[in-house]
Amino acid sequence: MTIKPLYWTLALLLTVVGLGFAGGADARRVAARPNIVFVLTDDLAWNLVQYMPHVQQLRARGTTFTNYFVTDSLCCPSRASIFTGRYPHDTNIFTNGGPDGGFTTFHARGEEKHTFATRLQGHGYRTALMGKYLNGYTAQKRVGGHPLYIPPGWNEWDVAGNGYSEFDYNLNENGKLVHYGSQPRSYLTDVLARKGSSFVARAAKADKPFFLEIATFAPHLPYTPAPRDAEDFPGLEAPRTPAFDEADVSDKPSWLRDHASLTPEQISAIDTNYRLRAQAVEAVDDLIARIEATLKRNGVARNTYIFFSSDNGFHMGEHRLISGKLTAFDTDIRVPLVVTGPDVKRGRNATRVVENVDLCPTFDHLGRAGVPPKVEGQSLVALLHGKRPVNWRNAALIEHHGPDFGPEAGPDAPAPGSGNPLTYEALRLPHSVYLEYTNGEREYYDLYSDPYELTNTYSKLSPGQVAALHSQLDWLENCHNGATCSGGPSAR
Repeated sequence: MTIKPLYWTLALLLTVVGLGFAGGADARRVAARPNIVFVLTDDLAWNLVQYMPHVQQLRARGTTFTNYFVTDSLCCPSRASIFTGRYPHDTNIFTNGGPDGGFTTFHARGEEKHTFATRLQGHGYRTALMGKYLNGYTAQKRVGGHPLYIPPGWNEWDVAGNGYSEFDYNLNENGKLVHYGSQPRSYLTDVLARKGSSFVARAAKADKPFFLEIATFAPHLPYTPAPRDAEDFPGLEAPRTPAFDEADVSDKPSWLRDHASLTPEQISAIDTNYRLRAQAVEAVDDLIARIEATLKRNGVARNTYIFFSSDNGFHMGEHRLISGKLTAFDTDIRVPLVVTGPDVKRGRNATRVVENVDLCPTFDHLGRAGVPPKVEGQSLVALLHGKRPVNWRNAALIEHHGPDFGPEAGPDAPAPGSGNPLTYEALRLPHSVYLEYTNGEREYYDLYSDPYELTNTYSKLSPGQVAALHSQLDWLENCHNGATCSGGPSAR
């Protein structure tokens, strides 16, 4: 007679603390590790976000990092840093191919074994990568004698090699080569949207935490929009900022100061391409909307973080340069990072200096997978929740090898006039940028007074200021873990 009352007393106590029979399902959802959706675009600059209404809605519902930078404004180095949380000086990925870059080097160095994907998968996450991986990887890639290679860490793999045209491409779909043609339904960004939505639905049904990265090729050259968007924004022109076709580049480094003013033909081509890029990101915006709808329909939206970003920026006419990247100007290194999810502050602009090396430890932190000590980035979770972490860095490190020539550059080979700098190291501080080139040239821009980086004021710095900047840059160039990379000398 005493067993039944004891049973109900225990059940009541468990319910009160959120673990009982009545509230158990809700409690499990609260305690469950969050899902993560990461949408990574290719060559998307900040000036395209205005054509993405769903991304703007994400900004209203989440946190935008207004000082988010990439370790190098080039696809493969940036993606290597995202996967590993490490700077190029430790991944050894500085270019898109050859001995200092590309998929082959990344694989040969064993970097694929130590990514956020391998750690999340090892802690029970279902992981998926869809779209673009690393430059030099193809859908039918043969590695170690085995065709249709799939790296470790991924439960689902739907990846193309040359998907830039958005049509007539192959996907490695979990070890099966599938060709897509030229019909509207084969438009790659839309295919990724369907596959991503299906993955979310299946993972939610299985009641497993999941990580999904959709890496679009859009809006990379050749800037192919979805057929339904091909007539949008008639007459659209590239932004005419004060840096557009800059009047005087005599104070710039040697690789730039001999550039002539843009011709009318070049300006016309820039405007045409900018319009195509604006059209191309509309399908990416539709992809985000579809994934969000699937999350809601499957009851997992409230426990899912959505990250939206780009691997690098893009200049179009600034500083007399035709369309391209590779520079340390903000057009190239400063890109969007927008995050929504559980307890993320709504409608907030976070101004701390953050970098793409921070994404890996952030994903690991959210998934409770543990951040290894050699990761050089820092978790953004505290910033996402509106807290003020101590010992946060005040500068981002940018490392670039150049000039970039040869077949290894692939579709990112810089066109004449697009900007092809010498090897440089750069320090991007909250309100300034400092560069050191291997030929001894230097640049410094005070972004308080010169937000468009028109006037190189390095010659006006005092010896003490130069020493402090060089010391901090040298420190970051030689740091090898999160603790030391966040500390060290600081400069203003």
